[in-house]
Amino acid sequence: MKNFYKNKRVLVTGNTGFKGSWMCEALIRMGAQVTGYALEPPTVTNLYSIIELDKRMDTVTGDIRDLDRLQRVFNEKRPEIVIHMAAQPIVRESYKNPVYTYDVNVMGTVNVLECIRLGDSVRSFVNVTTDKVYKNREWDWGYRENEELNGFDPYSNSKSCSELVTDSYKNSFFKDRDTAITTMRAGNVIGGCDFASDRIVPDCVRAAANDEPVIVRNPYSVRPYQHVLEPVMAYLLVAKAQYVDSAVAGNYNIGPNETDCISTGDLAAMFCREWNRSAKTDISWKSEETKGPHEADFLKLDSSKIKRVLHWSQLWNIETAMNRTIEVYKAYFDGGNVSEVMKRQIAEYQEDSHFDER
Repeated sequence: MKNFYKNKRVLVTGNTGFKGSWMCEALIRMGAQVTGYALEPPTVTNLYSIIELDKRMDTVTGDIRDLDRLQRVFNEKRPEIVIHMAAQPIVRESYKNPVYTYDVNVMGTVNVLECIRLGDSVRSFVNVTTDKVYKNREWDWGYRENEELNGFDPYSNSKSCSELVTDSYKNSFFKDRDTAITTMRAGNVIGGCDFASDRIVPDCVRAAANDEPVIVRNPYSVRPYQHVLEPVMAYLLVAKAQYVDSAVAGNYNIGPNETDCISTGDLAAMFCREWNRSAKTDISWKSEETKGPHEADFLKLDSSKIKRVLHWSQLWNIETAMNRTIEVYKAYFDGGNVSEVMKRQIAEYQEDSHFDER
């Protein structure tokens, strides 16, 4: 993939977010010409600023809902590949601000697709959604790409709508064009220097930094946890593969193996063990269930399609993912070079990967 992405013009929306920052770090390492389009970073302490991406790539500060501004960026940069990651990504926030959530997640997708439709440069488009797009029946097996899309809460449902918008544009405007379009549904990600609110690992880190017990609100909820590089590299794999062969475009799940779908309580316990080992501390976690909006109790993904079509497979199990996650956080808190640790992890991941080189 490094040879493929060298000098490719890639536009990443939402690049100032946690996952977007990991995406851009990987693309920069591959030699791509990366342009970001995003709001200012969503938290005061944020990965984008820590690794000084603003000095190493071209970022346009803009709202994904501003079609005119976004269109000007497309016209100027003429991207060949677009990775759409801009979103309001927090479930609990979507209950507080449902209109904003739908506006960003649905109309933002419409605007990106409209810019692609009105231009002629984009050969490959990947819309990043979520594992929560499926109608959750709380069953024991993983959801497949042909399951019903009907997320429960405003965030999940807005991402289901984003999927439908993408499919409609694909069918209406791109049947006879040389633009491959795919949506990708990833499980819950963990990774170094995520500082978002209402996410389990950042909550664990904040508690550990303050020498307080980790509070887990839904300890028995099962989620498909995976390291952030698993979906990031999968997005880039699919963007590359469909650029070369549009027949592989469609919809793909990106989730961990069955054994790595664990409860939030187990993940918190794993964090405490690894943090204590690394930092020589003695933090612990406790359950403190609070009344709040509905959240799914059980969620898994079936990723057999991308394994079959593109020979993708999970590289790091949950223990390795947690180890790598804490390694980056420790570099930050100890005053180390976070960017260098990330680059080393990206290089390690790429060296150990065995993707289909079609």
